[in-house]
Amino acid sequence: MTDSPESVAWGTTGPYPAVWKVPPRNQNFTGREDLLDRLRSGIVGQVTAVVAHAPTLPQGPRALHGLGGVGKTQMAIEYAYRFRDQYDLVWWIPADQPGLVRSNLAQLAPRLGVPGSTMTSTEDAADAVIDRLRSGEPYERWLLIFDNADEPEDLQPNIPPGPGHVLITSRNHRWEGVVGTVAVDVFSREESMQFLGRRMRRSISDADAGRLAEALGDLPLALEQSAALQSETGMSPEEYLRLLNERTASLLSEGKPAEYPLSMSAAWELSVSTLQEHLPEAMELLRCCAFFGPEPIPRGVFRPVKGPVRPVMAELLADPLRLSRAIKRLGKYALVRIEAEPGEGTVTGERTIQVHRLIQALLREGLAADTQDQIRTEVHSLLAGAAPGDTGDPANWPRFDALLAHVAPTRLADSRRGDVREFALRILEYLMASGNHNVARTHVDSFLERWTADSGQQDMSVLRARRVKGDLLRFLGRYDEAYDLDTATLAAMREVAGDEHRDTLVLRNGIGADLRGRGLFVEAREHDTESVSLHQAVLGPDNARTLMAVNNLALDLGLNSDYRGARTLLEEALRAAQLSESAVSRGTVLNLWASLSRMTRLCGDYAEACDIGEEALAYGQEQLDADHPRILLTQKDLAIARLRVGEAAEALELAATVHARYVRNYGIDHPSTLGAALCLANAFRVNDLIDRAFKLAQDAMVRYPRVYGADHPYYFGCASNVAVLLRVRGDVEGARELNERVINGLRAKVGGGHHYVLTVSVNLASDLAALGELEAACRLGRDTHRQLGPLVGEQHPTTLACAANLAADLARAGHKEEADALREETMRHYRETRGMEHPDARAADEGRHLDLDFDPPPV
Repeated sequence: MTDSPESVAWGTTGPYPAVWKVPPRNQNFTGREDLLDRLRSGIVGQVTAVVAHAPTLPQGPRALHGLGGVGKTQMAIEYAYRFRDQYDLVWWIPADQPGLVRSNLAQLAPRLGVPGSTMTSTEDAADAVIDRLRSGEPYERWLLIFDNADEPEDLQPNIPPGPGHVLITSRNHRWEGVVGTVAVDVFSREESMQFLGRRMRRSISDADAGRLAEALGDLPLALEQSAALQSETGMSPEEYLRLLNERTASLLSEGKPAEYPLSMSAAWELSVSTLQEHLPEAMELLRCCAFFGPEPIPRGVFRPVKGPVRPVMAELLADPLRLSRAIKRLGKYALVRIEAEPGEGTVTGERTIQVHRLIQALLREGLAADTQDQIRTEVHSLLAGAAPGDTGDPANWPRFDALLAHVAPTRLADSRRGDVREFALRILEYLMASGNHNVARTHVDSFLERWTADSGQQDMSVLRARRVKGDLLRFLGRYDEAYDLDTATLAAMREVAGDEHRDTLVLRNGIGADLRGRGLFVEAREHDTESVSLHQAVLGPDNARTLMAVNNLALDLGLNSDYRGARTLLEEALRAAQLSESAVSRGTVLNLWASLSRMTRLCGDYAEACDIGEEALAYGQEQLDADHPRILLTQKDLAIARLRVGEAAEALELAATVHARYVRNYGIDHPSTLGAALCLANAFRVNDLIDRAFKLAQDAMVRYPRVYGADHPYYFGCASNVAVLLRVRGDVEGARELNERVINGLRAKVGGGHHYVLTVSVNLASDLAALGELEAACRLGRDTHRQLGPLVGEQHPTTLACAANLAADLARAGHKEEADALREETMRHYRETRGMEHPDARAADEGRHLDLDFDPPPV
């Protein structure tokens, strides 16, 4: 494909569109004039196409429908070239993998004047492209071609309504009831003869061409292979027809399946038998390709590997010149499609080899069962050998993504080999690291089902896959299920591999997160303290896994009110990670960096937290998609820091963006979405959007128990935010009752001296003061202030808010001397830390009460 053709293609004189991405044109394209005319009339006519989201389109999408090998794709390409002067934009989108359609649409974003996926996200960029196409800006005359689509419901959300045109190719009959279709059948006899005359390198008589066309059933793919074979070998039409007749008789006697045209089977068998005779190693390469998926195979897969490979293939892979010659010969025989330029249509920038799925099926069916098993084993070796290094390095993800397309078609889960299962587990690690949790869930379930049946519950591969399943359950907020699975897996793994095995250590980290998810903060701290000690003893203090364990322990310390201790841990860990960045993934560095920003904020250093958060975000955005979970978490924490530092409008904008992305990507009940909802509700409140804040916070309070349970500290924290809003809205008694319930619940869960309890106590004192119970407010305020200083520091924002509120209450209650002394000390602390321009300092100076809200950290 190309964006800027340098020469005019055969048979056309019009200019190329401003935006153009279409595969190279078949210079031997023949006939189809009537179909092209019908397609053009239909696509620009007044026939209304029925599409789910645009039932009144003046010109509807059209689908080219027909069986494999009839030339639907070539006809779509020809349409694009022939009518290119009618368009300002023509864009080709492979649609056989629905998951890649959005990324192909997103590639259009910069050409339409909207941010691309590197600046926003793939989903946002694709949505922006659809909106631009719908509006006709900057191009009204556009054509999108979706090639080889399968189910209509998979593609329909990505079909933009608007002034442009949409063309779809598919073998699926269901499109006939969705859009206007043009049936593509075999060539007419005249078209077949014209094609052969154009494709053959030497002249061919009409009589010979007619006989060949009849024998091949006028099927374009069969004609292409026939012409390629005769051109490459110098075989005469008479000889070809004689051999074809022998092959056809053989096929009939074998009872070939009806879904494969006999003419295609016969032409294919003749091509491969000739290939076998002249270059047998190319035939073996083709057989190998038949056991990959129908998607493009990265050229780099074909190289020497350690796993089992048939001797003939091992010799071929070891000789780059012979391998290149074999690939070239397959291309000349029209048995494979080779991308001519590096990077064309690929995600890795590699050249690719692609075999028509019909040819793949014919090749597989022609082999004995034991030979199929041998080649499938060989393909597993090639896939495992092609995997890049670190699964957490975004630079390796395009290669993993290209290999992922072949995991299910090659029946990778069936293998019992250790190296193949290791590759499968690395695919799972890549999917988790890249944030592709839905696909990871599908594959881990498949692997677990087959591996457990083959190898039993105690097999190490099964246990490692169960660890990934636990990580997925935790990510989905199913903390009790994750804990039960992880603890059972840990017991088995300790029995099989021992306490100091790498995978045992990794699993320990997950259990710490399970405990946090269940609200057991003290138990999590104890567990992770032991885990860090084991990591340091076994792997060393600077190992990437050790640093991840330290990050988890720092989170535990923060959840147990030791913010300063957590910050110190993170500063040391981030420094070690940056010094060893070649051995530590960018994801781990980003996690530590973002955690340091969060803990700096929780220590009360808001401006510094913003600076660190912005640096962490810039670091992550260099390689991670804008919708990656780590990017979203870093942005959410940055929004909170901006809110605390006084940048209310900027915080609201960022919080709204992050919440919308969480809702779209994970749904409204996901734990990360709930955390983002609280952040946004707090931003609404600070920006005086009280009703919106109350509605969102109240909805989150209803949803929190579904994920965490009704006694989790995060649920009580959410409820305390609702209580603040109740008082702001005038329901002071309701706020008091809710805060009292929250304090009682928190004391039962985390103890009376916890930072969360003291924070809500500050708000409860404000409730009491608003109700006129000033002495009760002062008593609670004094007790809370006495505990906060030693716990988080005398100049911590929570301590200062408590002091400012208490000074105001003391003054109103008539304790003037105590109030004046406390107020003077508090304002001095504000001047030394926040500055008098900070909103909290101004509120304290004016004697207004400060409200404290809650934002849950990740588990």
